[in-house]
Amino acid sequence: MTATPASRIPNTYHFVFGLRPQTEPFHLMHYLCLASCLGVNQPDRVVVHLHNEPFGELWDLIRPRIEVVPIPERELRIDLSYDDDYIRRFAYAHVADFIRLRILHEQGGIYADMDSLFVAPPPAHLFEASCVMGHERVDAGVPSSPEGSLCNALIMAEPGSPFIATWIERMPGAFDGSWSNHSTFLPYRLSREFPQQIRVEPESRFFSLDWSRDGIAALFEQDRQLPPDATSLHLWAHLWWDVERRDMSDFNHTLLTPAYVAHARSTYARIARPFLPPGMAPSALGHWLRQQAAPQGWLGRLRGGRAAS
Repeated sequence: MTATPASRIPNTYHFVFGLRPQTEPFHLMHYLCLASCLGVNQPDRVVVHLHNEPFGELWDLIRPRIEVVPIPERELRIDLSYDDDYIRRFAYAHVADFIRLRILHEQGGIYADMDSLFVAPPPAHLFEASCVMGHERVDAGVPSSPEGSLCNALIMAEPGSPFIATWIERMPGAFDGSWSNHSTFLPYRLSREFPQQIRVEPESRFFSLDWSRDGIAALFEQDRQLPPDATSLHLWAHLWWDVERRDMSDFNHTLLTPAYVAHARSTYARIARPFLPPGMAPSALGHWLRQQAAPQGWLGRLRGGRAAS
């Protein structure tokens, strides 16, 4: 049982995407995020808030099933300053941190990042709260790190939520050029200051496989059983997306293919598999024949032998 017409939080899912120019076709990971949302959550609406519209076969397949709302240019003009040039590369993601809160305050619903995968509908009692967030693993190496962190990759809120309103008010002052102070550490601090305004779920609900190297391996290289209360997974794509980045994972976006989703023995592939576009999964026989000529291990096979199992 999930949301009802009388629930405080609408059964509407919001996504923010396309803040940068789209130079490559809509990726399978993003398609599977939206397809799993539609298939698992049975939402009343799925709204993708866009500035630059995606293109490609997968976008053409999913677009008729969702609503698209333009993000005006003025919302992108947020003055953000950085000391770290690497984090500066993700300024578009920090702009999205502000946009998602505006949308939730105005409309209510569930905001989720486009690197999410949906597992089960949130239970009905969560829709009766004013605001819901989940704990995530804390990066204790960050100077501003408190004892807890609430990840903003999934937020449930009623329209006009007092918690969201306070967060919006304080977020500009909390932005310090880091990844997390305004986006995950601030809501944790606010949850301690205003506990009556928010329901905080355990890490197992939305973020049971964390952003560490082991957590990312559990998503894409191993097959793990999820906790019984898990309703979605966050994929931490900014940590493994780029081909040249290898510090957090040997996986990258070029390896997340229909063949991988159709046949890999991994947590992500198993859960995403039912949402592959019709006719996109390669034949099992053809895949088996290719396996026989490749080294063992999923990443080894996908990379032609470079990675270990």
